[in-house]
Amino acid sequence: MFQKTTLLLVLLAIVSCKKEETVEKDKIKLADWLIGTWENKSEDGVLTENWQKLNDSTFTATSYFIKNNDTLHAEKITLAQKGEMLLYSAAVNGQNNDKAIDFGSTTESENKLVFENPSHDYPQKITYSKGANNTLTAEISGNLQGKMTKEKFVMTKK
Repeated sequence: MFQKTTLLLVLLAIVSCKKEETVEKDKIKLADWLIGTWENKSEDGVLTENWQKLNDSTFTATSYFIKNNDTLHAEKITLAQKGEMLLYSAAVNGQNNDKAIDFGSTTESENKLVFENPSHDYPQKITYSKGANNTLTAEISGNLQGKMTKEKFVMTKK
């Protein structure tokens, strides 16, 4: 009887560990809808984000804002599964010595991803929302020079 109880407990422990490992690796899957090229055209210029799946736990992206053939903003983004958290790292050309700034996930769902870094100068919060008709809204927000600021960019999948 003791051996059966011990075996049952060991099997239960193994099954429990497997489930937790699967949940951890599945968080990045919630962001699958980011994959692809997204674009926002306006009088100010063209904003493009191109997301690719690097492997089962990491996505990469490039983001460019171009006006009259002049690149005004360029950044490289990595979205990686780190334990039970998604980590969004953005390296903006010409800022922070081109080193990435990390934002940890605070919300992950099938339609919304929120990343925050309260100690960053601006933004402190980055939100991606999946919209209808192949749209995505990227929003940056936070305290900018003492004033709460929010910028929204609605992009369409290409």
